[in-house]
Amino acid sequence: MQLAQAQTKVGYAEKEELKIGFIKLTDMAPLAVAYEKGYFEDEGLYVTLEAQANWKVLLDRVIDGQLDGAHMLAGQPLGATIGFGTQAHIITAFSMDLNGNAITVSNDVWAQMKPNIKHKNGRPVHPITADALKPVVDRYAAQGKPFKMGMVFPVSTHNYELRYWLAAGGIHPGYYAPHKGDTSGQIDAQALLSVTPPPQMPATMEAGTIDGYCVGEPWNQQAVIKGIGVPVITDYEIWKNNPEKVFGVSAQWAQENPNTHIRVVKAMIRAAMWLDENDNANRVEAVKILARSSYVGADEEVIANSMTGTFEYEKGDKREIPDFNVFFRYNATYPFFSDAIWYLTQMRRWGQIEEPKSDDWFMATAKKVYKPKIYAVAAKELISEGKAKASDFPDFATETGFKPPQSEFIDNVTYDATTPNAYLNSFAIGLKADSKI
Repeated sequence: MQLAQAQTKVGYAEKEELKIGFIKLTDMAPLAVAYEKGYFEDEGLYVTLEAQANWKVLLDRVIDGQLDGAHMLAGQPLGATIGFGTQAHIITAFSMDLNGNAITVSNDVWAQMKPNIKHKNGRPVHPITADALKPVVDRYAAQGKPFKMGMVFPVSTHNYELRYWLAAGGIHPGYYAPHKGDTSGQIDAQALLSVTPPPQMPATMEAGTIDGYCVGEPWNQQAVIKGIGVPVITDYEIWKNNPEKVFGVSAQWAQENPNTHIRVVKAMIRAAMWLDENDNANRVEAVKILARSSYVGADEEVIANSMTGTFEYEKGDKREIPDFNVFFRYNATYPFFSDAIWYLTQMRRWGQIEEPKSDDWFMATAKKVYKPKIYAVAAKELISEGKAKASDFPDFATETGFKPPQSEFIDNVTYDATTPNAYLNSFAIGLKADSKI
């Protein structure tokens, strides 16, 4: 290891033995690949990867130091830093992937939705909007039955994507009011959303406890394989190339271990590059790695569906979605401030942030949590070592951390991160910039 370390300007790792947490989802892949391909060891790091019971346990263990870092929901560092749920300063310098989620409904709900969906050549026309679900939800209400859906955590992408899709179809997903002691997220809700751990989603729906869910892979494809439900839309269709998970560490840990942090990011960038290189040529090998019980522990067939660029809706309706899982393309690993601000707008939209906030507050909070400068140091080191090309990354000299305004959403609303309050005011359903519960 001495030679490799002598070739780099980043100093020796302050901490060489690390324990990193993850949840059993395919988008933990950069961690598994960095471990299996020896990228962590190349950085002088000896890493133990440890599956966690759920997102709350994972976050708590990063906060109390039992874990050095973890595969996290993008909303977790933001939520913790602003004090929603748990108060702790968590940062991220690495975005783990784009896309990767879907919304699945039970066979019974699908049968009721189908008459409301356009068909072409005998197959449903995608994307399927929540307009097709609204008559079903209205029917439930008329019968006095609650319509219930699962998502994985209150600050998860899945919660915000599911809410976004429902609201775009005229279905109110409910508000949070933490200042009033109500953290259910079900105030005024027409569809009742609640937390269900990802691996338990299919069984919970099969038991009739929930009517559908939003989750990452492989738990949507599992419903198809088991014949218990139908994925109706992917998050790629809700928001094209949306940010998904991040790698999170406590701000204190990052301060105490700056070289270690950069080296972890270097290893994960290499893993992300490997996952996407040569038009996803390595994905078959990645599927075999992820199928192991120590990682995702699902059948290769289930994991391969999405990881190799296809997605099955109804059984037999398999379609090409080459960007269902993106790990490096489109600057997927770069921690954009605009990504952070989108999550914060959704927290505000649904009442998790109860008070009106200025545009400057959104910007300052994003900068407190997202750390592109750390990412840039790691990327430049890889370039200097000949392990990556400058063209693989944003132009660090000019990059602002803001993507251009994005319009590829299911409702065609344009998102401009520089004007978050104007964005909030553009929605028919949800809190306006200056309103309160």
